[in-house]
Amino acid sequence: MGIDHILERVLKGERLGLEDGIRLYESDEIEKIGHAANLVMQKWHPEPITTFVIGRNINYTNICDTYCRFCAFYRPPGHDEGYVLSDDVILTKIQETVDVNGTEILMQGGTNPNLKLDYYTSLLRKIKQHFPQIQMHSLSVAEIVRIAEVSELPVETVLKELHQAGLDSLPGAGAEILDDRTRMKISRKKGSWTEWIDVMKKANRIGMSTTATMVIGFGETYEERVLHMLRIREAQDETNGFKAFISWTFQPDNTNLKAEKVTAEEYLKNVAISRLMVDNIANFQSSWVTMGPETGKKSLSYGCNDFGSTMMEENVVSAAACTYKVNTNHILQLIREAGKIPAQRNTKYDILRVFKEGESAEQDFVMQN
Repeated sequence: MGIDHILERVLKGERLGLEDGIRLYESDEIEKIGHAANLVMQKWHPEPITTFVIGRNINYTNICDTYCRFCAFYRPPGHDEGYVLSDDVILTKIQETVDVNGTEILMQGGTNPNLKLDYYTSLLRKIKQHFPQIQMHSLSVAEIVRIAEVSELPVETVLKELHQAGLDSLPGAGAEILDDRTRMKISRKKGSWTEWIDVMKKANRIGMSTTATMVIGFGETYEERVLHMLRIREAQDETNGFKAFISWTFQPDNTNLKAEKVTAEEYLKNVAISRLMVDNIANFQSSWVTMGPETGKKSLSYGCNDFGSTMMEENVVSAAACTYKVNTNHILQLIREAGKIPAQRNTKYDILRVFKEGESAEQDFVMQN
């Protein structure tokens, strides 16, 4: 049996179920699935605009006691390569971001057992005191749960205090695959899928927006992928707190988890199916940094309407503005090559600036030495 009847139903506004999603994964008609996903995207976003955010990823610590098999970043407690950045270093990195019109900080590290709630609330207040305009889209469910454990406080209390101190929204890191068979295989200490969903719903209920993520390529089944989407959809029905859905592929290099890299075609199929299955989240983000620029452009016709973040990394120092302009102008070029109009947004997906044809990011900034 073909997939035409499934695509016809979804384009009529009907909800797809588990068997529908599995059938789409089993199909090799990727372009047909992508076309349907693009039509669904256009219902949400009739204008041919693709958004992106100017943000920075600050890894404030690499000390972690979760020991995920797929992570090449962490160092265990007591390791001589472990670190916690000083407040001054973090503030300097945020200043560099603000200097190039950045609006978002994705501050994430490991589940550091030495850092209790007061460390985070103190740091967040200091950041907001210096940069009230910056949006702190930071920490992960695993970090929130670990903060609660070492502080001997309920998760909801931790979320409320972090939010009051300046944590604006919670990224979807740590979702991986929301099914416990795969989760136990790749990271036994990271918590169940129900815990991840529960923390996200708690964050939504106290007024924080969140994003939902999905990582494929761990050896998960099609059923587990679809269940992941359905569980996100069900939570969104309940709280309406997810601003975006972002899927990417596991990168096995330099990790303790061996797997074959997911192909561009499989990634695009996953993006398209998620747009069809998760019918209550407006924004779907491309993972062009992971998959490469050509696949990134294609994803904009497979259901994605957003190109993610410029992601100024923590190793950007005095040349931050120059590095940013290269990255952002590359994004502008890729979006235009896909036939779209680029626009800068904030974390809430409010559009801050639409770039006219031929307009570059360099026109706004002065070079720094």
